[in-house]
Order: sequence, then C-alpha cells, then structure tokens
Amino acid sequence: MPADVTTELMLIRHAPALSEARMAGRRDVDADCSDAPAFAALRGAVGAVGHWWLSPARRCVQTLAVLRPDVVAMQDARLWEQDFGAWEDVAYADLPDLGALSLADLAAHRPPQGERFLDMSARVVPALRAAGGLGGRAVIVAHAGVIRAALGMALGAPELGLAFQVAPLSLTTIVALPGGAFSIAGVNRMRR
Repeated sequence: MPADVTTELMLIRHAPALSEARMAGRRDVDADCSDAPAFAALRGAVGAVGHWWLSPARRCVQTLAVLRPDVVAMQDARLWEQDFGAWEDVAYADLPDLGALSLADLAAHRPPQGERFLDMSARVVPALRAAGGLGGRAVIVAHAGVIRAALGMALGAPELGLAFQVAPLSLTTIVALPGGAFSIAGVNRMRR
C-alpha cells in the first residue's frame, strides 16, 4: 500500500443465506434479499464509492444486485467464505461443538477436508490489502469469515477476528492508514 494513501474499506456481509439451517461456506446458496428497508438503510450508509469487489458466491452477487444494481463489481475468488469441507451441507445441529476451543485453537482447527480459518485469512488478507491501497472508499460484499479475517488483520492477530459476530446485511468499516496500518471504525452496523 502506498505510504500516503488512506482508504475506507466498507465490508458488507451478504443478505441472509437460504441454507436451510445447513452449513454453507463454499456451498453456493441463494440469499434472501427481501428486506427492502434494510437494503435502503445500507445503501444510504454506504453512499458514494469508488471501488467495488465481491465474492463470486451467488449470495454475494445477489446482495450487490439489490443493493446497487447500477454497479459492476470485480469478483475476487480470494473473498470466498471458509471451505468447511465435509461439514458443508451438514445441519447446524449435527456439527461438532467447538465452543470450548480458545480463539487460537479455533483458528487453527481444520474441518475434515476443509480449510482452517488461518488458511482463509492468509487467502483473504492480500485482497484486503490491495483494496486498501487504492485510496478513497471501497466496498467489499463478502462473508462473515472474510469480515472476521479483516478484523483480525486490523487487530494484528487473525484469531482475534473470531471474537466477533457478523450479522447478515451488516456493515463493518476498516480504515487502511498510510504506512500499512489499519483502524477499525465500526463493526456490525445494521438498520434498527
């Protein structure tokens, strides 16, 4: 990132996934884009933006199409959600309880045939740093895991991002500062 550039990274989690209460990381599912007041509030919060990116996931593409149908965003495969491997399409109730793990152990945990949060973070952070080097305002429409990776990046330790809940259709803002530092300006902003 250039030494004198400041960028406001506005990270939007996609609309609620129509996953039928089953794990959907890499599983491509539709989004429920029916909450018109929430989209209107988010549209107002975002305002004018110079750069747009999104995960290629259908739920992200659909969210952007409702949020800003006039925008053509760059799709970046690095912005996909974590791959949960054998846990994809498994009912949430049937997944193992990892609640006893520390944040560091949770970040290092690999679902069977999947990727660790640390792996996803290593994939996502270069895309975030690239967007942060452009200056002005940039929007990224992606997933909860991507936003947690961004928060971990800003906090200086990937696992710290796992301490945050990220609601559908919420806005998290991180400022990329000159010299490569990041500042968290807001987390999980939603219509109320």
